[in-house]
Amino acid sequence: MIDLPGLLERTSRTFALSIPRLPEPTRLAVTLAYLLFRLADTFEDAAVWPRARRAEALTDLLTLLADPAVAPPALAVELGRRWTDGRPTEHDGYLDLVAATPALLDALGELSPSSRSIVLLHARRTAEGMRGFVDRSDEGGSLRLATLRDLREYCYVVAGIVGEMLTDLFIDDAPSLRAPGVESSLRGSARSFGEALQLVNILKDADDDARDGRAYLPPDTDRAAVLSLARSDLAAAIRYVLTLQGAGAPRGFVEFTALPVLLARETLDLLEREGPGAKLPRERVMALAAGLDRRLDAGEAALEPS
Repeated sequence: MIDLPGLLERTSRTFALSIPRLPEPTRLAVTLAYLLFRLADTFEDAAVWPRARRAEALTDLLTLLADPAVAPPALAVELGRRWTDGRPTEHDGYLDLVAATPALLDALGELSPSSRSIVLLHARRTAEGMRGFVDRSDEGGSLRLATLRDLREYCYVVAGIVGEMLTDLFIDDAPSLRAPGVESSLRGSARSFGEALQLVNILKDADDDARDGRAYLPPDTDRAAVLSLARSDLAAAIRYVLTLQGAGAPRGFVEFTALPVLLARETLDLLEREGPGAKLPRERVMALAAGLDRRLDAGEAALEPS
């Protein structure tokens, strides 16, 4: 039996806080989706692997994601063992996730057919996009984005698609969100929701990424322009959350989407003051989460519009 909560704890501080706020069956779908996206990201970010090996791992993952129900179980076991032995990362949590690949794919069978199709579709889209960026790196695997357009394309692949997937799952599990004006608003903001969170992460981790051979911030683009784009995307992300809340979405949907936006906005403020590497202390993270709970308990807006 796969320990999904344990894997969440070991692979993401933020999502380990936010995903448990979702109601079932959405929680299970988003948990499995996050872990699949994290698995693909582990291969894309494998600094110790050359470009060809990263691309091969993503191609093999796409084979497993084509239809896990018919893929030979032995293939997932073989690939999981090969990837684990190859140690694409030194992060213990990510290595645990790689080793759990067969069980992770088996767990997809617990989802409804519609949720499983949504998760697999978007996981494949992301893995394909990541493979495309691996192909654009040099032979050693170093990736350097040249323009702001490249940066936005990258953010779409690794995070904008996540926003689109979440929207599909929310609408599938809460049909009231198909109401006129609601679905179109959510879909219109979904890409920016994901892009905002990814841009903040890129700005925060710029120095660490550079040491690992990844230069996501284009050299000829002023950092202020990226900060401005992140602010604009965060405004759209806030609209996304408030649309969910205004449409009467389950509270867990609102909590799950509002918390990372709160953390991203606070982190961006900190980055503007202190520069790359600045991180929110855990006590501040918990205070923001508690404040969100108090506002929702009082029937107030989850977030203040930007």
